[in-house]
Formats: sequence, C-alpha cells, structure tokens
Amino acid sequence: MQIVVDSERLSSELATLAGFTHVEPSPDGTAVTRVVFTDDDLKARAWLKGLAEAEGFSVREDAVGNTFIRWEGTAPELAAVATGSHIDAIPHAGMYDGTVGVLGGLEAMRALKRSGVKLRRSLELVLLTSEEPTRFGIGCLGSRLISGTLDAARADGLKDLQSKDDETLAEVRAAAGFIGPLAGVKLSSDYYYGWIELHIEQGPLLEREGLPLGIVTSIAAPAGYRFTITGFGGHAGALLMPARKDALCAAAEIVLSLERHALATGAIDTVATVGTCEVYPGAVNSVPSKVVLQVDLRDTDPVRREGVIAAVRKDCDALQVRRGVTITEEIVNADEPTTSSAKIVALLKSICEENGTVYQTMVSRAYHDTSFMAHVAPVAMIFIPCRGGVSHRPDEYASLDAIALGTRVLATAMSRLASE
Repeated sequence: MQIVVDSERLSSELATLAGFTHVEPSPDGTAVTRVVFTDDDLKARAWLKGLAEAEGFSVREDAVGNTFIRWEGTAPELAAVATGSHIDAIPHAGMYDGTVGVLGGLEAMRALKRSGVKLRRSLELVLLTSEEPTRFGIGCLGSRLISGTLDAARADGLKDLQSKDDETLAEVRAAAGFIGPLAGVKLSSDYYYGWIELHIEQGPLLEREGLPLGIVTSIAAPAGYRFTITGFGGHAGALLMPARKDALCAAAEIVLSLERHALATGAIDTVATVGTCEVYPGAVNSVPSKVVLQVDLRDTDPVRREGVIAAVRKDCDALQVRRGVTITEEIVNADEPTTSSAKIVALLKSICEENGTVYQTMVSRAYHDTSFMAHVAPVAMIFIPCRGGVSHRPDEYASLDAIALGTRVLATAMSRLASE
C-alpha cells in the first residue's frame, strides 16, 4: 500500500488556519492568537468540520467542545485508533503548535482513504479543547476531562481569566454552543486501541542533531502552583525602608529560590519557571502590598519534582519570618509523567527503519494532551524538528518536508494498528 500525502494541500490548510486570528502582523513570522471559544476559535472549528464532512467523515462534539472526526472501519464495534491535538494558540504565538497534529492527522486519514485501503478499526481525529491555559488557567482542559483527571464540577467553575464579569467555564461554553453535563465527557480507560499525536518538537535537539524525526518515549510531569505574597504597602516616599514589608522583594526571593533548587537537582529534566507576576497596586510610587506568582515546575521524576517544591516551601517559611510577609500556596495541578506504549514505540521505529528514516527516541519536556489521553489508550508521540527549537512565537517554523514525513509515518502507524 502506497500512502501519498498531499503536502501542498496540507501547507495551504495550515496557512488558512493561521488566518483565524486577530493580531498585528509580525516581522518575525506569522503571529497567531486564537484563544479557546473566541470568534476566531469557533470559526476555525467550523472550517475544520467542513473539511472533515467534505471527506465523508462523521463529526461529533462533546460538552466542552472536544471534536471527534471519524472514518468508520469494517468492524466499527472495535476500539478505534486515534490521533489529534489542539488549535488554540496563546497570544502572539506561531502557526504550527498543535495545528500540525490536527491537520496532519486529517491528511493522514484522507491519504489512507485515497489509497483504497479497508481498515478493520475505525480511525478518529480528535480536536482537543484548550490545550493552552490562556483562558481558564489550566492546560489540557479537554483531555483532562476526557481522562477523568479533572473533576467536572471544578472544571465548570473555572473562572474566565479574560472576563471582567467573573464568568465561568460553564457560562462561556454554553455561550459558544457547547451544552450538557461535563461528567459525560469522560471516556472509558480502554476507549481507544491506540493514540499517536504528531507535534513539532518545541525544542532544539532534532535540528541540532540533523535528525528528521523523534519518537517520544515519555512526557515530563508538570505541576502548577500559585503563590500569593501579602505584605504592607504605602507611599514610596513616606514608607521608610526599615519599616517595609515589600511583597515584591519577597516574591523575588521566591523566584530565585525556585531557580536555585531546580538547578541543585543536577538533572537536565528538572525545569522551573515563574511565568507571571501580578503586582498590587501596580504603581511606580507605591510599595507593593501583594504579589501573585504563577509557577510551572516540571520533571520526568515526580519525586524529584516534589523535592524542589518542598525546598522552596522551607525558604518561604523563613521568608515570612524575616520579611514579615504572609505567603500562601495553591496547587493548580500536579500531574504524573507519561510513559509511551512500548508496542507503539516499536511500531514507529520499525516504520522508520523500513523507509530508511533516521530517528531518535526522546523525552518530551513540554507536556501535551497525550499525557492525559494515556488514561484512555496506549499512547506515543511523533516529533518533527522546528527551526531553532522555538515555539509559542511568531517565528515558530516547521518545514513542509518535515510535516509531510511526520504525516506519512503517522498514517502508516495508524493503518497498521487499525488492521489488527
């Protein structure tokens, strides 16, 4: 069976999808902002569903907007083989993150259909809702609900970070046309026979080594924390230095504490980031009275990850005494690492070897929806190189040859699994 990927069509569709955005043009590349449930997101979803329906694929949506595009096999009662990713994008991001997996997955299904092959198991492409935490403060919202790792009631109560009216997910999704109880989104633990996600690497290793493909053997475990530091504010001129309880100075020590303890593990897989810092009242002539830090801590070893945050907590205890501030911590999420299916990894390796494609097995230090789809299927991921290893920026770029190769390997792997 010869699988022919229509790379020109795929390139055109990636460009069309990138047009569903409202951002200023960037001299660095194609800037994309597509936040979940905005008009741009809903228009992009409608366009994608149109592409699927034009191929004769069936489409269904669940209560949070996860979209399932299905090509039925000769034994539709069997568990399907699935792929998918996301199309939401953080502000001023690029045009390849997530979208390569969605449109590449669609093209893989179309290529197999064009080949005339008859598969026992159905194939399914899943557009997953809100992989990015931009709007509701937690990443992989749709796949968390599919996996049952996020409580439905808690999810519906999540605040819309872009709303001035304190709207919740329940209100926002209903306004977008997605209704019904979120408890019904969860799928059974054996719902899919296999899941493979195609994605840009979002790192520099493949390009640095001159390799065309990566096969992901594990995905690092992310944890999110929110630290609130409360001090004592006042006029920048009148509040004398000896009397200050500056919340921002204390926050700065927490940032450095995270960096210090992450480095101290000696493990390249331990990474800590403070991505946002909200300062109150936020005036140049006012001593900060409160600071909120959003912390992202990741590791392939959850025990090592917990050791870092435990050390930071000790530093916070000392800080409260020394600086006279109050520090509270909220755990936003603490997820487990994901191990890829040995069977699917072996299958991907064999496909590459049959076709003379050099590959590298690797760890994904960025987390993906696959981390949570692992609760409903054996999983693996295919990585393709991206220029300079950059992502979440307008200059994010993957070559058409790389995308086409990843799509061919994906299509081949899905067809073999679906033949079992």
